[in-house]
Amino acid sequence: MRKESDDAVPQEYPYFWSKGSSIALPDFLMKYKPSMVQNDGTKPWIWVEGSKQNPDTSESNAAAAISEAAALLKGVSQRVEEIKNDDSIPMRSNKKTGAKSKKDVREKVQADATEKLKDISIRHNYVCGKWLIFAPADKVDLIWSKIATSLVSGALASTCAFLTKVSTSPANETPHYQHVICLYIPDVYDKEAVTEVMKVLLRNHGVNLSGVKSDLYTGVGLDSKHSSGIPSTVWKNTTLLTDSEIKDLKDIFFSELNAASTSVAKPDEKKDQPSTTTKKKPVLKKKNQEDDPFASDDEADAQEAERKQKVQAKGKSGKRSQTSDMDANADESDGPKQRRKRHVSAHEYFRRGFP
Repeated sequence: MRKESDDAVPQEYPYFWSKGSSIALPDFLMKYKPSMVQNDGTKPWIWVEGSKQNPDTSESNAAAAISEAAALLKGVSQRVEEIKNDDSIPMRSNKKTGAKSKKDVREKVQADATEKLKDISIRHNYVCGKWLIFAPADKVDLIWSKIATSLVSGALASTCAFLTKVSTSPANETPHYQHVICLYIPDVYDKEAVTEVMKVLLRNHGVNLSGVKSDLYTGVGLDSKHSSGIPSTVWKNTTLLTDSEIKDLKDIFFSELNAASTSVAKPDEKKDQPSTTTKKKPVLKKKNQEDDPFASDDEADAQEAERKQKVQAKGKSGKRSQTSDMDANADESDGPKQRRKRHVSAHEYFRRGFP
């Protein structure tokens, strides 16, 4: 049993799942989603226990370790403040004189304290801790469900990890809120075992890791803002794997994820594709530029017939006018002959002696 704290599972807690629970894990994960469960002060975490047994740490050992560590941190915080105010310690180091800067002196004190905290943990058998994973609110449900399932019956089940939890949603709306997921391991100072868990988290889950934190650190309130300035995690990512190794493992995860998404999408794409046998497009009738583009074929036929009638009528009219012109010309040509005929008759008339 661990000390009653954020790292201890509350008794008779409905948001805790184990293999002895009456509800199946998939149903539990569906029923209690971190994005939907709101913390009212009584349900800050949702828990899932793996198949491995929790490490045996007595409450008395945990309490003794926390008490000793708290006294150490108090002394370190005071020493850091003294270094800050000590004018005899220069702001910059001097290679000629060998003088150390304030930063150098401070970091030496903090590094020594880190080793002392490790010693306290080992002496009191209080070495358990957790990998820290942060997840945004819109992705936490999926990430949490995958990790919890993996711990019970997946790749994480074959590692030393034995317990996991995720923070629920805040009571009040908090923009850009990040949920924290903790994956517990029995010994944070077992570098090989810690690295094995890290590789599975990167290779099989592609998550962003934020280091390994000891339960002792949590118990004494050692965080990134602590006045002692001691690092709040036992292990940073790059002290276990190089940046390139981390990237390679995550790249494998995402490439497989993309490949799986593509293979699932292909059947749906086939459904959406149009049939290969397409109907022939109807041949549009050629129309004059003056035709109405919105007219129907019937209207176009009627207009064509009307146009033909006008052409025919125009032709007939032209013939009639041509005939009339010919008649008129004939009248004009005949006129002088008739007048000439009448003139001759009069001449003859007078020539013959008629008055």
